[in-house]
Amino acid sequence: MSYIDAHCHLDFPRFDQCLERELAAARAAGVTGFVVPGVRAMHWDRVRAVARSHRDVYYCLGIHPWFVDEHSQGDLDNLETLLAGRPELCVGLGECGLDRIRGDLAVQSPWFEAQVRLAARYDYPLVIHSVKTHDEVFSMLRRLNWAGRALIHGFSGSYQQAKKLVDLGCYIGVGGVITHSRSHKTRDAVARLPLEALVLETDAPDMAPEGVAAGRNGPVELIRVARALSQLRGTPEASLAPVLRDNVETLYGWNQEKTGRP
Repeated sequence: MSYIDAHCHLDFPRFDQCLERELAAARAAGVTGFVVPGVRAMHWDRVRAVARSHRDVYYCLGIHPWFVDEHSQGDLDNLETLLAGRPELCVGLGECGLDRIRGDLAVQSPWFEAQVRLAARYDYPLVIHSVKTHDEVFSMLRRLNWAGRALIHGFSGSYQQAKKLVDLGCYIGVGGVITHSRSHKTRDAVARLPLEALVLETDAPDMAPEGVAAGRNGPVELIRVARALSQLRGTPEASLAPVLRDNVETLYGWNQEKTGRP
């Protein structure tokens, strides 16, 4: 069995002194690919450097809703220039989206819309951050006639919300939250959704599974997420693993014979 971590922040300072060790542990456990999203223009070079330094790491470029205030139209123009150039190892646009807890949705929305339009223009999948905004994200994608691929990263919502997004063509990101017994709503959702709509991720160093200290999550924990999903769905892990891997490959286009497939 092998997995791909569809969303992990290996460029964050938490990994500065231990990245090689963390990657080795994850690979030994069966994680054979890693996707690192960009969250702000000032760190895009870091994201690219991590990917270029490791044979199985890929990246996305985007502007996270937490950091829109530090950006300008020039950054969006630069993002478009980069994506138009089809840079090697770049597999998506993100992390972008909306967050009701941190920031102003009225300020975030134009940035999210601009990035949705860019992803559509250059045929990149979206990696979407959505915190208590699943309905707003759905409305935005539907209004813009989104017809591409998208990952609703770190999903924490109801089955009904997830089903609407899946019907729109989105994948649901499954991470450490499902290892917490108190997360009844999210656990119910991922247990009921079609397996073909689910993608595993760690969001390392964040979104820690139960028993892992906040901010200390690592890509090796993807195995614990897979086991938790297996238990929730009452399906052997060996049956889940190839479907979950194929879902990531479909999301990022690796099963369309693109170069750089893990």
